[in-house]
Amino acid sequence: MSFINYSSREINCKIVYYGPGLCGKTTNLQYIYNKTSPDAKGKMISLATETERTLFFDFLPLSLGEIRGFKTRFHLYTVPGQVFYDASRKLILKGVDGVVFVADSQIERMEANLESLENLRTNLAEQGYDLDKIPFVVQYNKRDLPNAAELAELKRLMNPKNIPDFEATATNGVGVFDTLKAIAKLVLTELKKGG
Repeated sequence: MSFINYSSREINCKIVYYGPGLCGKTTNLQYIYNKTSPDAKGKMISLATETERTLFFDFLPLSLGEIRGFKTRFHLYTVPGQVFYDASRKLILKGVDGVVFVADSQIERMEANLESLENLRTNLAEQGYDLDKIPFVVQYNKRDLPNAAELAELKRLMNPKNIPDFEATATNGVGVFDTLKAIAKLVLTELKKGG
């Protein structure tokens, strides 16, 4: 659902980072923001209430090229992790072009990962999206922790359709830009199909 700004010759794409509470969505966005050139990014906005937080910022990557003479600007969002913020999650998913599911690799977080993934699928379906038909990647975050599940088990549970997936440790940036590049590439591929 990209938005085209003809006056600035930009295509605006929305990428949402989704996952259970404390899985590393915010850490991913903060790392990307801190490593992105000041000339290529807008302000990071944190919409915080007493009990939830949503982060948002946009950036204009310089290396991804143009589509029919238009630059591509990506708007990155996180959703609140806790399931009881479902209304906020649904709102943030409106007009989404691509989704990164951030899974928490800790063994004791598997149920929360699966619940959040199912919640993502449900919320997208309510808005007419099919998770299997939109740009989608999985990131297995917190791979550096001693209680991280085996990668094969994570893939079996979180990625049965074998979409692009990445191991990550968002606190030090491992896998963060690999994940972002993969979702950006999938979104751009979809955009190019559309015209």
